[in-house]
Amino acid sequence: MASGSVNLEEIPYESLMNELLRRMKCAPKPEKRLILIGPPGSGKGTQSPIIKDEHCLCHLAAGDMLRAAVSAKTPLGIKAKEAMDKGELVSDDLVVGIIDEAMKKPSCKKGFILDGFPRTVAQAQKLDEMLERQGVKIDKVLDFAIDDAVLEERISGRWIHPASGRSYHTKFAPPRVPGVDDVTGEPLIQRKDDSAAVLKSRLESFHRQTQPVCFLFP
Repeated sequence: MASGSVNLEEIPYESLMNELLRRMKCAPKPEKRLILIGPPGSGKGTQSPIIKDEHCLCHLAAGDMLRAAVSAKTPLGIKAKEAMDKGELVSDDLVVGIIDEAMKKPSCKKGFILDGFPRTVAQAQKLDEMLERQGVKIDKVLDFAIDDAVLEERISGRWIHPASGRSYHTKFAPPRVPGVDDVTGEPLIQRKDDSAAVLKSRLESFHRQTQPVCFLFP
């Protein structure tokens, strides 16, 4: 068997059938290329799996793709790691290149949801240039518009159980005992990014740098 090939006999029958049924369901679906734009806590992470499954798209999260490329030691991943080891930001060209590679996977045949990139107008222009070389374009930008005051209430009330990832909210989904995980009884923590001060800074950055991206695409 050639290196890198998969022996289908070793794959469980149920997994094969599920994948076959998925491909049959996806075959008639039109291609879509979407960008999700929204401030932290706006619901992108909740909605993207629903959109992905409904339209048979792949979910391209910039941070996840970057970490995967570094872990896999792809040529672009090696360059990205070199920049990170020096304490530098990974260049837009490198990130766009990693997205370009990811888009060619079979799971992206029907299109993709791009999440976490572009964050600036300059990044959007580089992405557009790359897509134009491939003869495709962004079909829609989904703008998760939500009032900053609502986001502050939503995010500043979040508490996490570090070991399991279970999340709670002081107002919307409180633990049975304040500050304590329902299952283990262990203490909950609040992430630094969930503080009101950090959120304010992130929202200012979003409104200044990322929101204008919405006006560059349909």
